[in-house]
Amino acid sequence: DPDAGRTFYVGVMGEGFWTTAVSLAPLPERAAARGAPPHWAGHLGVPDVEMAVSRIAASGGEQLGPGHPGANGGLEAVVRDPFGAVLVVSGDTIAPQDEPVAWHLLLVSDEARAFDWYRTMFGWVAAERVDLGDRLGRHQRFRWEERGPLVGSVADLARRPHVHPQWLFCFEVARMAPALERVGRLGGQVIDPTLTPEGDLVSACEDPQGAAFALYQWRSG
Repeated sequence: DPDAGRTFYVGVMGEGFWTTAVSLAPLPERAAARGAPPHWAGHLGVPDVEMAVSRIAASGGEQLGPGHPGANGGLEAVVRDPFGAVLVVSGDTIAPQDEPVAWHLLLVSDEARAFDWYRTMFGWVAAERVDLGDRLGRHQRFRWEERGPLVGSVADLARRPHVHPQWLFCFEVARMAPALERVGRLGGQVIDPTLTPEGDLVSACEDPQGAAFALYQWRSG
């Protein structure tokens, strides 16, 4: 229900959340028939979508349905990586200027193998590895490109019960406590925030339709 989803996220994060980088769409009937739950799908820009899909399939991934036109007219294809997480490869390679995602977190069972695959496939650059213990897992942090900022991490958290391989997008909020209150009041589910090694706050959430996301407050927030 995109209308209900839009109302929920506006209630949590305000009208400014809807930018050129974020959109909602009905879950495709084909995906729903295969048991796919509501979810956020990250889009990765590639120079050649068909070539990217071919390389993904050859390396153990899978294309999920036919390619289709994206919001800007370029070809898009939904794929599953070899570790079980779903993403979209897109011919739109222009990065949005109003990116609301503070951190891109990939949950898998083997963070080293998964990051190596993404590095080989898309040219991402490894940063430091951190071990946050059994509860928060091992994280391989990464950048999109050399000398770029840290943008996310690949964590081994899918080895835990009830956690499946997936991309979890952490949306930036100015203050965590009131944002979590709004999530709960509007029918979502929340997990108590945790601290990153730098002192940022992160809290995993689920919207009323079951889509997982997270909220992220920078230490200076």
